[in-house]
Formats: sequence, C-alpha cells, structure tokens
Amino acid sequence: MPPSFLSPMMVRLLPLMALFALTLIWGFSWVVTKLSLVYSAPFAFTAHRSIGGALALLVVARLMGRSLRLKAPGTIFAIGLLQAGFMVFQTWAMVEAGAGKTAVLVFTMPIWTLLMAWPVLGERIYGAQWLAAIFTLTGLMLIIAPWQPHVSVFSEFLSIVSAICWAVATILTKRLQTSKTVDTLGLATWQFIVAAVVMTPLSWILPEPDVNWTLSYMAIILYMSLITMAVAWWLWLYILDRVPAWEASLSVLGIPVVAIVSSRLIFGEEFKILEIGGILLIGTGLALLSLIGWLSTRRAQARREAG
Repeated sequence: MPPSFLSPMMVRLLPLMALFALTLIWGFSWVVTKLSLVYSAPFAFTAHRSIGGALALLVVARLMGRSLRLKAPGTIFAIGLLQAGFMVFQTWAMVEAGAGKTAVLVFTMPIWTLLMAWPVLGERIYGAQWLAAIFTLTGLMLIIAPWQPHVSVFSEFLSIVSAICWAVATILTKRLQTSKTVDTLGLATWQFIVAAVVMTPLSWILPEPDVNWTLSYMAIILYMSLITMAVAWWLWLYILDRVPAWEASLSVLGIPVVAIVSSRLIFGEEFKILEIGGILLIGTGLALLSLIGWLSTRRAQARREAG
C-alpha cells in the first residue's frame, strides 16, 4: 500500500517513476560491467556477479515471502546455463567493444525470440512483425559492417551470441510457464544459483588474469548485487503488479539508450555514421514490436470485455 499522505496523482505516477528508475539502473549496469574489466576478466566477473545476484535474490524472495520451490529442474538448469552465457558473452564482448554498442546488439534479443518462437512454439510471424525483423536485422548489418576491410567482428559476434542465449532462455521460460505455475522471482533466483554453480569453477579453470580485489572492484560487485539485482527486481515485481506487462516491457527500449548515453559520458564512446543508422533501425524495429504487442493486448482485452 502507498503511503496515505501521497496524492492520487502521485499514487498513479509511482509505477511510472519505478519504471524510469529501473531503466536507469539496468541501463547503467552496462557501464559498470565495462568498468569491472579493469579489475577482473569476463568469466571471473560473471561468477562473482552470479554469486552476488543469487544471494541478493534469495534475500528478496525471503523478505517478500516468495516460493523457491524447484519445479522442472532440468528446464530451470538449462535456463540458468543460458543466463550464464548471456552474462559472460556480453562481458567478454566489452573487452574490445564499448558498453553502448554491446547493449544495442544484445538488445536485438526480441527479434531472435520472434524468429525462433515460430518453429519452437508455433507462434507464426505476421506482416508487421516481419517488418520489425527486417528493420532490426538491417540495423545489425550496418553496425557490424562485415564488408569493410580489416574489420574484426569478434566482439559483435559475442554480443549476438549473448542475445541468442537470452532469446532461447526466454522461449524456454515461456514453454515452462505454459505448463506450470512458476513464480517469476523464484525462477530468476534459481537462474543465478545455476549460473554461480557453473561459472565459479570455470573461472578457476580457465587461464584468466588474477582478479584485482580492490575496494573499487568490491564496490562494483556490491552495486551489481544490491542495486541491479535486489533493488531492480523489487522494482520490477512492483511494476508488474500495477501496470500491464506490455507497458512494463517498454523499459527494454530505454535500457540501451541509457547505456549509450552513459557510455558516451564516461568513456567517450562514439559511433560512426553507419553505426548510428544501425542503432536507429534497431530501435525502430524494437519500437514496432512493442507497438504490435500493445495493439494485440488491447484487442484481446476488448474481446474479453465484449464476451
């Protein structure tokens, strides 16, 4: 319940303010991840943030009285592996690429989900969705620009692999939710537990440089655990309880924007003309997908009310 001293207008604005704060938190996390590479290598940092994220979500789940009962352990383990891949590949990509550019490429996830959901979930792709896919994939090609001589596309490849891991995890989650009642927070907690269990031994085995355990690095881990996990997930659940899912998903559009702006301010990251064009096309494609989702939700709601 909101405090009684808030006006009705403020009560209505609280979910939007929470959505804005969440977009800033998750958008700035890309810059924090880039900063972590000064002190740690990608696999070690992914292990550390997975451990911190799992502990933070366990505390949030406990405080909110959410169930952590493990359902469909095989599927949840697979989703956790994909979560680990999503994090480590995006971090690895930022060894050479900027945080803003990496965020844009990883956030092509909705298009990969759309394309893979057709054969896996039987969700057909219709006219406007194809247009969104064309916009996004064309923008992707402009950013990668494989036709340019002496261009290394390894970091871009890692970003796309991260996006595909995210997309496959999304599809598996949708399949799981259609067959079982799964608590969102509980599922996220188990994802990070699996990621921590898998990434920790990998970070010991792989030949990476030693972690520089400075106060700055420990502050980064605390930020990723407490702010981007505990606080952000509390905000996300608060938002989902009060606004339609399609409206909450609009934060996806703002996150790469925050990543681009903050990366420009902190690292001086700049984009070439073709990359700017690619970013605009990807943004257009994602915005079109959001619009399609909104219209679909409105039509479904109208049919329910009419029936």
